[in-house]
Amino acid sequence: MLSPIYGQLSPLRIPTKVAGLDPDALAYIAAVEAADGQALEEGVATAFTEFITGCKSDGIWTALKASCILAGARTLSGALVPLVGTAPTNFNFVSADYNRETGLKGNGSTKYLNSNRASNDDPVDSKHLFVNFSEKWTRLTNSTGGNTNFTALGQYNLSGASNIIGNTYGAITLRANGATKSFPSYTTSYPLGGVGASVSGTTLDWLFNNDGSAANPTTTSGSGGVTPSILAGNIAVFGALQGSRLIYQSNPRLSFYSIGEDIDLTALNSRVSTLMTDLAAAI
Repeated sequence: MLSPIYGQLSPLRIPTKVAGLDPDALAYIAAVEAADGQALEEGVATAFTEFITGCKSDGIWTALKASCILAGARTLSGALVPLVGTAPTNFNFVSADYNRETGLKGNGSTKYLNSNRASNDDPVDSKHLFVNFSEKWTRLTNSTGGNTNFTALGQYNLSGASNIIGNTYGAITLRANGATKSFPSYTTSYPLGGVGASVSGTTLDWLFNNDGSAANPTTTSGSGGVTPSILAGNIAVFGALQGSRLIYQSNPRLSFYSIGEDIDLTALNSRVSTLMTDLAAAI
């Protein structure tokens, strides 16, 4: 007998523990399975469900506006099913770039995702950017061996009102609303884990996960000398978009990204860390 997929809501296929009867979890699992063309393992479905319900219990779910779990699904198509928001547009990624446990690998040149979320889709006083690095990666150099700017997630404007998670002139840099936070001790590679910025009013929180040790300094919005404002333009993953032009391409392996409104970065990072551990155990 054929087993129905989760989206058919069959009690023979969806244990209460797995589905949790959460409509968002059910919808996401069904969409991933439809893209994969087959059912997920129960452990993977459970991990997805517990992540979604956990974000809701933490009060951070509604802040996620454009997000993908770039791991767990059986196929690249399944991994690009949006957790929330509009699906990203895939530019040049193929199945060989995807690993179910560790996520999607960039190449520093031609491969990127257009998140289809614009910087001005979120309020100037409430926004976040977050990515999870699942493998260490090294700084790219230019043709003369010097530092090359690159971003894991970003949108760039010549005015300086850019929004990026990346590397600027050799230092790990987070930028949002004209404020910048650099971590100069990391000039050659990113550590593993979550990295993000969140704007609440005029306060910016930064999370830089140093192999499990998170630091959360705060900065004033616009402290970089740029008036807090968000210019139009979509945000890219594995690079930065300047209008329709891709710049600062990067080559990390990412297992999760999120764009949206002000969020508790520590809570999100903890949920993502648990999700990746659960997925690794289930696959």
